[in-house]
Amino acid sequence: MTAAARQPVVLDTNIVLDLFVFNDAAAQPLKQALEAGELDWLATEPMRDELARVLAYPQIAPRLAFYQLSADDVLAAFDRHAHLMEVAAKASVTCSDGDDQKFIDLAVAGKALLLSKDRAVLSMARRLVSLGVKARSAMQP
Repeated sequence: MTAAARQPVVLDTNIVLDLFVFNDAAAQPLKQALEAGELDWLATEPMRDELARVLAYPQIAPRLAFYQLSADDVLAAFDRHAHLMEVAAKASVTCSDGDDQKFIDLAVAGKALLLSKDRAVLSMARRLVSLGVKARSAMQP
């Protein structure tokens, strides 16, 4: 499948953790779609930096150890699947959680599906639809 034909998607950090750290069953359809090349995961360097920072949190280290992973393993999965883009311009909508604005901005710029577990992001779903973005908490058919 060509990149132009693939569904663009933006994944927030919690979704990435579900995919590559927690091996969450609900994230398996997303993981399979990424591995099959059905999705074009759009990301930016600041998103990767945030993931690296979160992987160093004291509450995450025991989870990495439990799953016999290192932060480098998770970042390698990010690098393998994510298509790094330039940081997007500020979207016309503003998230109440400033840390999540980068995900909104990129999703709007890329007219991408935005997968997030963040309440502040999901509360914007109706406003984002008018900008060509579907925001939800999990992959749906």
